[in-house]
Amino acid sequence: SEDRILNHKRLQGLETWLKATNTKLTQVNGQRKYGGPPDVWDGPTPAAHSEVFISQIPREVYEDVLIPLFSSVGPLWEFRLMMNFSGQNRGFAYAKYSSSEVAAHAIHLLHGHMVEPGFFLSVQCSMEKRHLCIGNLPAATRKENLLQVQWHYGVKKVSLKPGPGIDEVSAIVAFTSHYTASMAKKILVEVFKRQFALTLSVKWQSSESSSNYEPLPPHKTAKSLASPWKMLPRLLLNAPRTSVSPPCLAQAPSTPPGFCRAVGETAAPPCSPSLEQLVAASPTMLLQRLCEATRLGQPLYEMYYSHVGRDRFLYFTYTVRVPGITVPFRGLVMVLPGHTATSTLEKAQQAVALQVLQRVQCNQSTPTLMSVVKSII
Repeated sequence: SEDRILNHKRLQGLETWLKATNTKLTQVNGQRKYGGPPDVWDGPTPAAHSEVFISQIPREVYEDVLIPLFSSVGPLWEFRLMMNFSGQNRGFAYAKYSSSEVAAHAIHLLHGHMVEPGFFLSVQCSMEKRHLCIGNLPAATRKENLLQVQWHYGVKKVSLKPGPGIDEVSAIVAFTSHYTASMAKKILVEVFKRQFALTLSVKWQSSESSSNYEPLPPHKTAKSLASPWKMLPRLLLNAPRTSVSPPCLAQAPSTPPGFCRAVGETAAPPCSPSLEQLVAASPTMLLQRLCEATRLGQPLYEMYYSHVGRDRFLYFTYTVRVPGITVPFRGLVMVLPGHTATSTLEKAQQAVALQVLQRVQCNQSTPTLMSVVKSII
């Protein structure tokens, strides 16, 4: 039942925090939103690439932990936590800042952050897709016609191109935000069918201009990237062998004392890399070093490409076998596509290693991960 699924102590903590801070959350289409902008915002609307994508969130962690954590980097213009019908979060969220520089700083500071014992956040650049391709339009369609239909959805620019049919055109529509584009995508097919008796296709379109934040080259979709993997359903990846110790990472800027109290953290010693920093640097490297230090043998990764989700995530099932451990580790990870198939596989392997590290940490029959890491470094 729902009572068994939800942690009511966590929910009570969220309610207490909302009242104490006078924070307002709005439930909209499977997500719970703060800001967009908040009442206290006095700056301009953020430009593109000011948003980060947060994954690997424990299902019972809510905004009372996440918003103070990500606000510690800079003021939040918006925070969106994806929710399911049970009241748990879906494991991922989006945080938008005032600029791309602040977003990059958030990635630097919080990627690999241990939000709970054994749970490390993944923080990456958000794709922020803002372009839709509307197909099967009549050849006589003009930009003015489309703007009359879509002006209240936050349309920024409309361009037309011929085809794919002889008597058809397609429209590339740029929106002011990913949110307005998402809302338009959900309802445009029905709107055109009801008002004009037209059956359209509405798909995501890659940004018209390339940038470092685009996870795929222009006009290449997750489906086209994934197609070569269908020919190779089983991917056997060996963890890299290395005798080089993990680098001593630079210490992150100090966190305000009030924030430390909010999330229950303690500051790391100035010259000692924290577990979060080591995990952020390379989970596969850390898992490799952990297995070597405990004489368990080299981990062997078997990864199977599963499918592309409707949200463009690529899903992989995996089995990780460690010679010194009888039972293999099995599970499922999801990652955003990289620039190439190789970089995407590397991201998937890092996500797999991170899950294995979390499971080792949570296993009471094994030595604590931190004690082993300390012996390594």
